[in-house]
Amino acid sequence: MQDTPKGSRLHIAIFGRRNVGKSSLINALTGQELAVVSPVRGTTTDPVYKAMEMLPLGPVMLIDTAGIDDEGALGELRVKKTLEVLRRADMALLVIDPEMGIGSYERKILERLKSHNLPVVLVLNKIDQSDGQKVRELEKLLGQKVVPVSCLTRQGIEELKGEIIKAAPSDFEMPTIVGDLVNQGELAILVVPLDKAAPKGRLILPQVQTIRDLLDHNAMALVLKEDQLAQALPQFPQPKIVITDSQIFHKVASLTPKGVWMTSFSILFARYKGDLGELVKGAKAVERLKPGDRVLIAEACTHHSPEDDIGRVKIPRWLEQRVGGKLNFSWYSGSGYPEDLSSYKVVIHCGGCMINRREMLYRIQLAKEAGVPIVNYGVLLALVQGVLERSLEPFPEALRIWQEKEEFEHGCSSQGKNKALSH
Repeated sequence: MQDTPKGSRLHIAIFGRRNVGKSSLINALTGQELAVVSPVRGTTTDPVYKAMEMLPLGPVMLIDTAGIDDEGALGELRVKKTLEVLRRADMALLVIDPEMGIGSYERKILERLKSHNLPVVLVLNKIDQSDGQKVRELEKLLGQKVVPVSCLTRQGIEELKGEIIKAAPSDFEMPTIVGDLVNQGELAILVVPLDKAAPKGRLILPQVQTIRDLLDHNAMALVLKEDQLAQALPQFPQPKIVITDSQIFHKVASLTPKGVWMTSFSILFARYKGDLGELVKGAKAVERLKPGDRVLIAEACTHHSPEDDIGRVKIPRWLEQRVGGKLNFSWYSGSGYPEDLSSYKVVIHCGGCMINRREMLYRIQLAKEAGVPIVNYGVLLALVQGVLERSLEPFPEALRIWQEKEEFEHGCSSQGKNKALSH
């Protein structure tokens, strides 16, 4: 369970005022003293993530947050961090203190949760200090069931778990990575360069998850390095798909026989974590870049940047060669992400393997609202290396979106040429 990637877990955010018992609730739910608990108001200052197993939901991620009533300049920053959790949460628990009841803070966060379409479980903590009348009052006021618990005595915790299971979004199940493309008994060849950014002795997360997805769907996976593909293909002449690291797209495409699907881990994750069609639409923005344009490069994780890092070195170099001049790059990594994207000509995002699907879709939506195209590494690299159309063959809808754009632009270009000739 602990090996389940963070981005593949159901994210349950816990909200409430300071000192209502949010951290104590996490300890009660997990049965461990994982969160720091103190009578001092405002002990939790930043969102804290705790992994656990909750059957039958499976692996979940509990998110402890700072109090929604925090005060002062630092308090405002903590509240802002708390509200940012909304974009990656799949559901929420709102913890209520019987003495504080429902006030403006609770009403505001409930409005926010509703605007994000998040299922909410209402939790009345400290029932060892109150009676059942308070529960009935709150249920009448809010028109929703309130679950009474005592984090101190663990009373009501099992009932709360049951309510969480019932309220969990029914559509949480993540889409498959590649299992819907490769049938039982069919072969997928995975071309895996030994990435300098990966720790010694390990594969990077998208590669591992793709292998597991194939096995889960009873398909066969052959994993090899890029210099072994030419040797392997005559021995395995009928693979259903070849999946490669996007940095060696061109080489793998030249070796893969026509009629065999060929794509990248990053394009698979564009579909798995986000919206492949929207990212394909964003690819054309690269063609319109001019020297001096602002470009945002966003990575969802923080890692040591090797000498020839893909996001900080290779992509900027390729893009500047393409436009024939300097571009104005900005970089964001980890959970940091600008709310206002309007000054950028394009957003180039990593595959998003370290964030959940809700967070990736949120980032795509921010770009759409700002009118800024967004593309991910895999789609961009396929475009740069001239193999985008082929890499989209396994995904007919995304391919249609790309070909429609191509046909539209070709049509406009032809009309322009015809007008020029007529003059």
